[in-house]
Amino acid sequence: MTAGTQAKAGEANSVVEKLWPIGPTTVGRARHLLTRSLNAWGLEHLAEDAELIVSELVTNSVRHAHEPRGHVIQTRFERLHGGVRIEVHDANVNKPEPRSASTEDESGRGLILVELITGGRWGVSDRIGIGKMVWAVCADGGVDGTPT
Repeated sequence: MTAGTQAKAGEANSVVEKLWPIGPTTVGRARHLLTRSLNAWGLEHLAEDAELIVSELVTNSVRHAHEPRGHVIQTRFERLHGGVRIEVHDANVNKPEPRSASTEDESGRGLILVELITGGRWGVSDRIGIGKMVWAVCADGGVDGTPT
């Protein structure tokens, strides 16, 4: 485990948390940590969808969390029965919403993709302190959403 990565109680490594400095490598590094976690949990079949989800959520955070404050974001991956809960925490209080993007827009489709991949199992919650948490569940069909 790398510095700043923390496993929680329960089954070994059933929760992986990490603080990330906001920068150009953050998205790729978060995606890599998620892939390693999925492989360790025997959930590698979810990697393609889960990587897209974490990429979209972390990209949003990297783009917007520095305004007005905050230079780090936190990821939290929790193994569920048949899936993974992906959380991205940042200091920005503005809550993202899916928006319609025109064919000319170069961005703006991320949360729509998250909505489709998760079947609507995603949302935004307030954090203790300043900011928000955006979460999504990537799972096999019929997952009960409970931690392992």
